[in-house]
Amino acid sequence: MYRKSVFLFSGPGAQNSPYQLRRKTLLPKRTATASATGASTSSTEAFGHRAKRARVSGKSHDLPAAPAEQYLQQKLPDEVVLKIFSYLLEQDLCQAACVCKRFSQLANDPILWKRLYMEVFEYTRPMMHPEPGRFFQVSPEEHEHPNPWKESFQQLYKGAHVKPGFAEHFYSNPGRYKANVNLLYYDTIEDALGGVQEAHFDGLIFVHSGIYTDEWIYIESPITMIGAAPGKVADKVVIENTRDSTFVFMEGSEDAYVGYMTIKFNPDDKSAQHHNAHHCLEITVNCSPNIDHCIIRSTCTVGSAVCVSGQGACPTIKHCNISDCENVGLYITDHAQGIYEDNEISNNALAGIWVKNHGNPIIRRNHIHHGRDVGVFTFDHGMGYFENCNIHRNRIAGFEVKAYANPTVVRCEIHHGQTGGIYVHEKGRGQFIENKIYANNFAGVWITSNSDPTIRGNAIFNGNQGGVYIFGDGRGLIESNDIYGNALAGIQIRTNSCPIVRHNKIHDGQHGGIYVHEKGQGVIEENEVYSNTLAGVWVTTGSTPVLRKNRIHSGKQVGVYFYDNGHGVLEDNDIYNHMYSGVQIRTGSNPKIRRNKIWGGQNGGILVYNSGLYFSLTIQLCLSRIVCLHV
Repeated sequence: MYRKSVFLFSGPGAQNSPYQLRRKTLLPKRTATASATGASTSSTEAFGHRAKRARVSGKSHDLPAAPAEQYLQQKLPDEVVLKIFSYLLEQDLCQAACVCKRFSQLANDPILWKRLYMEVFEYTRPMMHPEPGRFFQVSPEEHEHPNPWKESFQQLYKGAHVKPGFAEHFYSNPGRYKANVNLLYYDTIEDALGGVQEAHFDGLIFVHSGIYTDEWIYIESPITMIGAAPGKVADKVVIENTRDSTFVFMEGSEDAYVGYMTIKFNPDDKSAQHHNAHHCLEITVNCSPNIDHCIIRSTCTVGSAVCVSGQGACPTIKHCNISDCENVGLYITDHAQGIYEDNEISNNALAGIWVKNHGNPIIRRNHIHHGRDVGVFTFDHGMGYFENCNIHRNRIAGFEVKAYANPTVVRCEIHHGQTGGIYVHEKGRGQFIENKIYANNFAGVWITSNSDPTIRGNAIFNGNQGGVYIFGDGRGLIESNDIYGNALAGIQIRTNSCPIVRHNKIHDGQHGGIYVHEKGQGVIEENEVYSNTLAGVWVTTGSTPVLRKNRIHSGKQVGVYFYDNGHGVLEDNDIYNHMYSGVQIRTGSNPKIRRNKIWGGQNGGILVYNSGLYFSLTIQLCLSRIVCLHV
């Protein structure tokens, strides 16, 4: 074992370096003169300062540079000096930079440092590490530092390396690697985890190119583990387990970091029940690791690829790819939290994300797509804040809420679902605010079975069926949305559902605007319903909504159409400029019509026919008429 020393980056021209070396000379030794004057090597000379001449006649003068030194420092061509420097390791190169200004400039050459850097770290672009838990690669041509290779070398130097087969070579060649006394090499990750806790490396571990199989990686300290490989780093560093969870983070791993690698769980028996507790990544109570730029895969048909479980489990997972798993992608449960940003979650057999049992994550800017099940599933009191996510082309709904779950979904895009966009059922709740919900095969939003979500400020458009579909005792607040261009009704209310629908714009649908049927109810107020292909509002088959203070206009057929025992209240509305009459009442319908303005209809104001009735306290008609046809 070699004596450990501190690697110093310094010298004139070393930029932003916390290290300093004393300047040294290459003066030739003075033997006879120094002995005669008693000025042999002193403590000053021992610390690297220039030795001074003995005083003569009360004056002192520096010796002129010797010819050989002058030639080496001033006249030797740059190409020759660079060739010599190319044989030096990093610490020797830094010491050479302290000789003179010219050497400092040449020793800071980026090509020299790139060669040294790639030999130690393998990265083909500098990996910056400006602060704990933060790593990112930069383009050397665009980085602000004149020598990003050297700057990155300095930031990463104090670390241990896992490089199978290299440790024996390193330690058996002390002459070649004498300057690398600040590096440690290990053959396995388990050995490195044990070694860094005993050494002075601050827990920084580089895992080099290769496939590492069936190592037991239990992390309970704030270590940092990062892949080190050329090109796309995560593709070249693969850590795989076939028997147990690949990584397990336990209490004590606060601020641990794992990044730039592929993590797999690939059991031989992919369906055995005993794998239910095994995952690629398992994050347990009271730990908050950082997972960054990782590729995460699981072929087990039970469990999940990433499981975050328990009070105080609060990881930060960023820039990861959780895809092609034969189970759930990301599972957050039992009061766990965490921040999940800029991940890609796709083509998983079950939900891309599950949030359950008071799990409450923050999920931002994730790309959740092409799932073989639902995109995001919150249930059993699951919560969470979802912002600016792109959720699309999942086989079932893009977002499902069930069983008292109450997520907040803000400014997401939920589109091209093979069934619906958002599905809230079995007493689900949730706030869906300012999202874009479009081009889904079924309704953009489904609400059913006593669910009560808030749907506010969304654009719900171009669906292959309806915009918002509320049925089976559904409720909810549908407020301030822009609902347009859907193939069926913009809003459909049926089977004893009773939502509040207000301040929406419902327009340019290929069918009707609002369709209330099969004993649908609800309060529908202060909406603008216009330019729909069929009726602005349909009320039928025993339904009894309250329509109040709406503007219903410019339709291509009827404004409000009551038929087949449609009832309810129509009051204080402005109904105008329809191709047919403003209001039609037929076949046993009997609404209450109060204080409305009904005008500009090309076929009259109110048309009552086929045994239709109406009960009117106050009917205000402008530029129109009532036509009653009793057949």
